[in-house]
Amino acid sequence: MEKRPHFTTGESFAILKRIVRYTFPFKKTFGISLLFSLLLALTNMLMPLIIQRFMDDYIRTGKATVRIALLFAITYLSANLFKMVFQYLERYLFTKASLKTVEHIRNTLFTKINTLGVKFFDSTPAGSLVSRLTNDTETVRDFWNVFLAIIEGSFGMVTVLIAMFALNFQISLYFLIFIPIMLFLIWFYQRYSSVVYRTMRERLSQLNSQLNESISGMAIIQQFNQEKRLTREFEKINNAYFVDRKRMVRMNSLLLNPVINMLQTLALVIILSLFSHRALSNHVEIGIIYAFTTYISNFFSPMRMVMGNLSIYQDGLVSSSRILDLMDNTELAPKQLINNSAKITEGAIEFKNVSFAYDQKNLVLKNISFKVNPGETVALVGHTGSGKSSIINLFMRFYDFDEGEITIDGYSIKELPLSELRTKVGLVMQDSFLFYGDIYHNIALLDRNISENDVREAARFVDAEHFIEGLNEQYHAKVIERGTGYSSGEKQLLSFARTIVRKPKILVMDEATANIDTETEAVIQKSLRMMRKGRTTIAIAHRLSTINDADQILVLDHGQIVERGTHDELIAKEGIYYKMYQIQSHHEF
Repeated sequence: MEKRPHFTTGESFAILKRIVRYTFPFKKTFGISLLFSLLLALTNMLMPLIIQRFMDDYIRTGKATVRIALLFAITYLSANLFKMVFQYLERYLFTKASLKTVEHIRNTLFTKINTLGVKFFDSTPAGSLVSRLTNDTETVRDFWNVFLAIIEGSFGMVTVLIAMFALNFQISLYFLIFIPIMLFLIWFYQRYSSVVYRTMRERLSQLNSQLNESISGMAIIQQFNQEKRLTREFEKINNAYFVDRKRMVRMNSLLLNPVINMLQTLALVIILSLFSHRALSNHVEIGIIYAFTTYISNFFSPMRMVMGNLSIYQDGLVSSSRILDLMDNTELAPKQLINNSAKITEGAIEFKNVSFAYDQKNLVLKNISFKVNPGETVALVGHTGSGKSSIINLFMRFYDFDEGEITIDGYSIKELPLSELRTKVGLVMQDSFLFYGDIYHNIALLDRNISENDVREAARFVDAEHFIEGLNEQYHAKVIERGTGYSSGEKQLLSFARTIVRKPKILVMDEATANIDTETEAVIQKSLRMMRKGRTTIAIAHRLSTINDADQILVLDHGQIVERGTHDELIAKEGIYYKMYQIQSHHEF
């Protein structure tokens, strides 16, 4: 949605119409709550009438007795008890339904995030997503209270007007002039407060992004002495958020309680003046004056509550629009044209004239074609930006492609069921990611089909059991966020075990030894050889010495395959690969 200084009426209605749909599963609870809200309004309408009747019919006429006074006192007390029960049930049921609705929105939003493609996450700060899943959904929770205030206020004002007209029709007509004034005030506040709340919400999102990035990169920040610079940046954003908050407080302080109080006082003065003028020629019952003054208070009290909640309304409207923007995002993960008969059995891979551009304009891959027979290893080498990672991104279906074809065992990867592709193709990234928990759950990833014995066998297969069994709690040793406390080599071995425990037919590896020390590399290489045995493998190689035994080496340059062959064949050609190998050999020496 295009960002504007404020939401138009049409935009506000469209947002409300869509966000309210998430309440439908809980409409019964909301409905019962609103029924109690109506009963509460009727009780508030009747209570002044009880006092008015007692004052005019009994006290003024001298008919009041102890028995009558006690009867009216019990009636008034009973009405208060009913009011308390109705108010409790109204708030309890509405809050319960609101919490269920927010839970539903948050689950739907998280499900949506899991359907988005890698391209979305490449361009969206993690802090912004965290803000929408936490801050924005919490704001929407408060947003529903605005509707309760509006409905409760509407019931209250309608019942008050009915009671006032029943008591004195002519004087009540003068009171109607305040309704258009209140509606104008609501419109004015809604129009000019939205710009403040939208800006404030964006500032909060920026704060979350800054915090997330700073905490995640704290080691780099401290290493390069960037604390002061980042502190200044944070203070700048935080100060801007403070300024927006101050604008909101100033606006609310002016337009909410002070204006409502002034209108209430003005209404009271007008009504009392009218009764005073009437008293000059006719007697005026004191009970009716009491009832009118009480109804004036009851009329403006919900209006004050509604106006007080308009700040939350604006905040909720902005948060709802941000949630819906994310729901509407079309950068979805590539969809599969499901062919249930398509299975990966052998692991034969073929790229046929594949071209690809991330931005739909500038090609990063141009007519890529190669075959990998079952059990063979193909290595991708080339300088940074040559297209190696793009080939893997397409093969893993992280990105979709329009030109060419990629097949596995003769089936297009676009028609393979995603579960088949994810199960039969194992991916080992250069940077291994570990989740908070323990070693066992980081290998099994809560897959109930994987037993503890399977986990142990996988760890033994990749030679990870040596360091695991040296830990006090072994496979149940604690893993904190991002695996801090484990070496790069240990984390990589765990990622190997995580991949191998699922027994994939195909391995895809983004240079698993790039960040590993020389001593650990020997262990990693041994594990890699074991993993590759009998499996089709596509490997990005940064260290050319690690792919000497590859069945085929593809040299990429600017998105094209410029050389191909075995290690010995490419060395004999004395081309790009030969020069790269000579440079690396010289540096290693």
